[in-house]
Amino acid sequence: MPGRTFVIGDIHGDLPALRKVLGRMPRPDAGDTLVFLGDYLDRGPSSAGVVDFLRNVLPRHTQARIVLLRGNHEDAWVKVMDGAWPDFVLPPGNGCLQTMQSFLGEPVSRLGTAATFAQMERLVRAEFFPPSVARWLRELPDYYEDEHAIYVHAGLPIAPDGGFVHPAEAVGKQRVALLWIRDPRFFRDYRGKRVVVGHTGTSRLPPELSDYTPDDPNDLWYGPSVIGLDTGAGKRGFLTALELPAGTVYESRDRGASAS
Repeated sequence: MPGRTFVIGDIHGDLPALRKVLGRMPRPDAGDTLVFLGDYLDRGPSSAGVVDFLRNVLPRHTQARIVLLRGNHEDAWVKVMDGAWPDFVLPPGNGCLQTMQSFLGEPVSRLGTAATFAQMERLVRAEFFPPSVARWLRELPDYYEDEHAIYVHAGLPIAPDGGFVHPAEAVGKQRVALLWIRDPRFFRDYRGKRVVVGHTGTSRLPPELSDYTPDDPNDLWYGPSVIGLDTGAGKRGFLTALELPAGTVYESRDRGASAS
């Protein structure tokens, strides 16, 4: 019998929400898997704490397999480190200043605070990441698959013929799409093995296609073949986790667990 898979959505530096969700889940055992969909950094006040918890603390407290996927924010920071995308750190809404302050042990500014010129100079160099974290960011995988689903940060690329590309077959710009795509056709038209994603806020997805609390657009989105878990942690929302195959939902907001 395959074990359980617990999938956790975009965390964005919200360590208290992460701890709360994990505390509300049943304790995974050695046959289970914890899959994190990426976007551990930016916006929330505890990016460094989230990374340390996932890399160093959680493995000491569970026998379950831990899978940490790459999100578009991790992908963007790798580009910044390589000097290929300094503009990523410019918009205050991206939350890059909060990440730098977190790793430097400085007081973390409110999201939306513009960086000073001196702070911007440090942000574009991205030298505040410890070398071990910088290596870890570069090595994060793009997707994971098991008996229950395909797990990827953003979605499946769309092929020239209008079909959808499996992550194992994605090349070139298609691999970028795994982390960045927000094409509504994926959520509306994809039919196949279940895909669980983060990245696109569930409030932006078509509520009429969701079988899970369609009256609450901020909740988990459960479409015909796609499940969306980005419920806004780190940006005034909450964190959501899903247990497969049972379909049980766990949230950091005070509503408890429920079945999808």
